[in-house]
Amino acid sequence: MENPMISQEELAAKAGIARSSAAVHISNLMKKGYILGKGYVTNGPDYCVVIGSAGIDIGGMPYDALVEGGTSEGRAVWSLGGVGRNVAHNLRLLGIGTKLITALGNDTYARRIIESCEEAGIELADSLKTAKADTSVYLYIADEQGNRKLAVSDTRIYENLTANFVTAKMELLNKARMVILDTNIPEETIAQVCARCRAPVFALPVSVKSAGRLLEVLDRISVVVCHKAEAEVLSGIRIHDKDTLERAADIIMEKGVKNVFILAEKGGVYCACYDEQFMQSRIGTEQVSLSGAEDAFMAGVVLGYMKHMGVRQMAKLGQAALGIAVEVEETINTQLCVPAVAERAKVEL
Repeated sequence: MENPMISQEELAAKAGIARSSAAVHISNLMKKGYILGKGYVTNGPDYCVVIGSAGIDIGGMPYDALVEGGTSEGRAVWSLGGVGRNVAHNLRLLGIGTKLITALGNDTYARRIIESCEEAGIELADSLKTAKADTSVYLYIADEQGNRKLAVSDTRIYENLTANFVTAKMELLNKARMVILDTNIPEETIAQVCARCRAPVFALPVSVKSAGRLLEVLDRISVVVCHKAEAEVLSGIRIHDKDTLERAADIIMEKGVKNVFILAEKGGVYCACYDEQFMQSRIGTEQVSLSGAEDAFMAGVVLGYMKHMGVRQMAKLGQAALGIAVEVEETINTQLCVPAVAERAKVEL
């Protein structure tokens, strides 16, 4: 893709193999349709673009009930995080080509994120690097069951992901299978992506405060994955029982969203599309930490969408991915993979 006119000798040298071996690989790639003809013109890559946050998660996990106003015995954990980065990493674990557009500072945290993305195969070439802001940090306190009780998120660096910045990436976005965005990025940037991108747009409202950034563009969004509190913002009604949950999903769809997934209490997810609405229960019971749960769910949904599956199968894959994600303290469970998700969801892939 970088140089379609590269010679076999140059290609072999870059790959560290003999020229004759490179010729065999090229022949096989042509037979499989990845290379279309002379000049090694490649068939368009099958990738998605994630636009959103990438930072460091630092958490406190108490052994027993939290002591209000005092000190709780427990352990501190840290991991690479950011909703956008988490989704991208989960997508790569599921074998999906992923390009991440985020903002990183010139600091130790950024270098760790870059190294991790390179190792995972997440492309960062279109991300913004700046020395004028610090890489994002998300600080949280959980209870003894792993449920987050308090959090502080420093997302100031994402102000640099302006509408003009993403406009320059529009060709990349338009060629993607889908664009996934989280609402840590500015509202005008979200509006620009939704107005000009021809690929389907998936959205993760990451907080009650930032969920409102989607209100003016819901008619341009194919999939929303959100919690109950964020669904209340998007629908404008309070959810307190099954009837109001169903009504909230109806309102969000009336505003234009094609597929709505509301992560409800007790691990279920309420799923809605134009054809049906239903509750999909949690797949798997072991829970260590809910860190990154919704990010893994989104990755499972994307996998189903890319396989041209219906909303029920998408929901099962999402719940299977979520179930695997919450079995470890870290934000990402590296045991996530297509066979594990397919087996747990009982969906053929």
